[in-house]
Amino acid sequence: MSLFEELSEKIVNKGIKIVFPEGTEPRILGAAVRLHAENLCEPILLGNISEIQRIAAERGFNLTGIQLIDPNNYYAYDEMVDSFVERRKGKTTRTDAEKLLRDVTYFGTMLVYMDRAAGLVSGAVHSTGDTVRPALQIIKTKPGVSRTSGAFIMIHSNMREKYIFSDCAINVNPNAQELAEIAVESAKTAELFGIEPNVALLSFSTKGSAKSPEVDKVREAATIAKELAPQYNIDGELQFDAAFVPTVGKQKAPDSPVAGQASVFVFPEIQSGNIGYKIAQRFGGFEAIGPILQGLNKPISDLSRGCNEEDVYKISIITANQSLMG
Repeated sequence: MSLFEELSEKIVNKGIKIVFPEGTEPRILGAAVRLHAENLCEPILLGNISEIQRIAAERGFNLTGIQLIDPNNYYAYDEMVDSFVERRKGKTTRTDAEKLLRDVTYFGTMLVYMDRAAGLVSGAVHSTGDTVRPALQIIKTKPGVSRTSGAFIMIHSNMREKYIFSDCAINVNPNAQELAEIAVESAKTAELFGIEPNVALLSFSTKGSAKSPEVDKVREAATIAKELAPQYNIDGELQFDAAFVPTVGKQKAPDSPVAGQASVFVFPEIQSGNIGYKIAQRFGGFEAIGPILQGLNKPISDLSRGCNEEDVYKISIITANQSLMG
């Protein structure tokens, strides 16, 4: 089976509710109808209900059985406002909360926080900041995780090779502690996709072959990550060829448990991560699926505004699977 056939088997007929704040966007509508028809999740579409129905009718989408919610006319709105004010612990007044929760992304994130949905998928229209900001304010990061991060699963066209690239989307220049946390969360993401997590923290140096503060940061991050999660194979600093190619790994880092067999690649900062995944995507024949947000208490997924319906469909399957991880 393909990766997404395997992931679909785990969630089919489980009634997992996924909220889509961008309910009037045709790409979202198409994916939601497909997910519902295949019993992979129970979509909740947000927006003006008449507008959602009009656009669906124009596109030939059958919304029968799919829940539609208008944030401006929600039966439990006052309860949601109270819950939001309490969650913000004095940082947001009730008046401000009432305004914020008219925003579909804040509203949808609160549905997840209040356990009225298991996860959220947004970003086809909204920016990453619009998606991540409510998540950080409401869902927040897991204990021991200071920042969320964005991973991509890279799947080769031969369908046999799959890897995790992280962080390629969120943190511009993480420090050693943050990089270590990203490494551990990326290992967990690998397990979600059935990938044995051999985690390489990447650098332009392998085991002291170069000296600079940038190398020191990666080396320190590897040490911290091993302490945080000794159950995983984690090593660094490693150059990409030492991490990936067995003969090079044996030559450059013969005592490394990861060199030459890495499956999770943690980039030292966002520039190299973003460039790296796009090179693999465009030159290497890999499909890049993500970013998958890591480290949050509940799954919130950020789409690219250039996504298509298939991207929405796949990220929704991933989000539903993340909800089963607890």
